[in-house]
Amino acid sequence: MKIRNVRAHVLEAALSQPFAYSRAWYDTRAAMVVEVETEDGLIGWGECYGPARITAAAVAGIAPLLIGEDPLRTDFLWRKVYSALRDHGQKGVVIEALSGIDIALWDIKGKFFDVPVHQLLGGASRNEVQAYATGLYRRKSGDPMRYLPDEAAGYVAEGFKAVKLKVGFGVEEDVAVTRAVREAIGSGIALMVDANHAYDATAAIRLGRMIERYDIGWFEEPVPPEDLAGYREVKAAISIPVAGGECEFTRFGFRDVLVSRAIDIIQPDTCAAGGLSECRKIADMAETFGVRYNPHVWGTGIAIAASLQLLAVLPSHTPRSLAPLEPILEFDRTEHPIRQAILTRPIEHSGGLVAVPDSPGLGIEIDRDALTRFAAR
Repeated sequence: MKIRNVRAHVLEAALSQPFAYSRAWYDTRAAMVVEVETEDGLIGWGECYGPARITAAAVAGIAPLLIGEDPLRTDFLWRKVYSALRDHGQKGVVIEALSGIDIALWDIKGKFFDVPVHQLLGGASRNEVQAYATGLYRRKSGDPMRYLPDEAAGYVAEGFKAVKLKVGFGVEEDVAVTRAVREAIGSGIALMVDANHAYDATAAIRLGRMIERYDIGWFEEPVPPEDLAGYREVKAAISIPVAGGECEFTRFGFRDVLVSRAIDIIQPDTCAAGGLSECRKIADMAETFGVRYNPHVWGTGIAIAASLQLLAVLPSHTPRSLAPLEPILEFDRTEHPIRQAILTRPIEHSGGLVAVPDSPGLGIEIDRDALTRFAAR
């Protein structure tokens, strides 16, 4: 079996209303889907996190390295591409492109052997995963002190046992909103905060100390990703676990994160950090260092499916016991017209739990009409 073609699908959809995190506004959602076709007619699907048009160009540049190769040789092909582009692509867009390709190859491998990817990754430790609701972004109109607590309470009413709040809008405002959301959801629901690296260590420490009283599950990306010394400062100064890693790449990048003990919970994005091949290795490294692993997920149903296949095989956060603490799924609840539309059967939660797909490959089927409908012009 040989690879015949590699295609990049750039998708875009306008939002009904813009929303913002600490550093930018969104009025459009984009996605970049990778399609790998074999000479035998098997199709594998992957997704790249990052700027869609740029990752599409990177995939097109990588494609000639893959044509005619055996798609089942996932590790070999990963190393072939990485070695060919090492001088120019140890991090960033090249690895994001490689991630989407790698996920598609694993999808093909699962379909070839007629098993879900998680079985090929070592076998599932769980068949469903607790999800947390990612939302609570800012809007153009309304009072965030009102609409954010209401939104958070809505997620709890849906059955979510954990929610994540966007911060990074000024320390005092962040503290007030965190307090309001905690009061709205009560003490039995986990609450995490995410600054999207809007602060330096000084401001992040100040915020962390002021919100410790609200029982925060983790403080995500308190400082810029390249500032590992800042991460260490924040981690040493507050009692809240520090999370990050969605902007880090490959086992080589996470080696420095883990050795430096800069982060309590690493969050590689499967569609960015190197795909399933590499994220499995990163997870093994994290377990060796006693660091928790919760994947970052911000994409379509392909990204969700790939993350679920990985989450099925990840070790528990705490040592094996009668009541281990398990890894959890980031479940984006913001508007994304493409997210579920490209799947013939959407991946949804039930009471805050999401089942791991158990059909061959990633366990999903793609709606080609949706690819056409959302194709970027």
